[in-house]
Amino acid sequence: MRKSKMLTKFRNGSSARVCAMGHMLPFFIRYAAHYNYDGIWLDLEHRTLTDREVQYLIALCRAADIDCMVRPSTREAARLYRYLEDGATGFLMPHVSDAETAYAIVQASKFPPVGNRGLDGAGQDGDFGIAAWREGGNFTDDANRETFVITQVETLEAVANAAEIASIPGIDGLFVGPADLGLRIRTASSVDKPSLEEAIETVAAAAEAHGKVWGIAVGSKEEFLRYRDMGAKLIPWGGDFALREMLRRSSEELGLMLSD
Repeated sequence: MRKSKMLTKFRNGSSARVCAMGHMLPFFIRYAAHYNYDGIWLDLEHRTLTDREVQYLIALCRAADIDCMVRPSTREAARLYRYLEDGATGFLMPHVSDAETAYAIVQASKFPPVGNRGLDGAGQDGDFGIAAWREGGNFTDDANRETFVITQVETLEAVANAAEIASIPGIDGLFVGPADLGLRIRTASSVDKPSLEEAIETVAAAAEAHGKVWGIAVGSKEEFLRYRDMGAKLIPWGGDFALREMLRRSSEELGLMLSD
């Protein structure tokens, strides 16, 4: 079974190189792999792609030997493990605020004895049965070892439950969504609510206490370096929306050249 590059980095105590993608841009996958990224965060929570388009993009990731970390729009068990059967390496699960929800996601994503994922083996992750049905093979153990579940911390409840969520076997890490979490902190009525930075420190401590990785979305190099120094191992950098900056710069250059 294909080995996860992100998990290999995490298990070595290193940071994974991850970029973000939410549109049907096959070339982006090849470029990301070429420039030594370990994984692509495929956002299906806020972007719309058909099932066939998702299958195609995941297959391209496997062909390029780069992890595909799916952020799904569903928690339905069969739909989750079908992403894994299609070849996804793991999940970035949005809005997981309690241990019960995290446990249910593990049950859908991991085979026994860790979880309760349905077994088929005929998908891309099992080499369409060639690897999964091989006599003497260990497909379910391999799948459990080379796939991951990372839950997003986006609510005050999730911050309060961070240590309990991180303690669940099969949860590989916590990921702070600062936009959602920051919004909920700002609009909460509680007088003793934490600041965003205090909440991030709580999540980082919970992950470290249970031997799990943690990460966060950032918007600047300064933030990247600050959270890296706090121990974050998953800080996505770069994405398909960067095309906006390329077009802005190219438009300015065109303006100068055409004015000559």
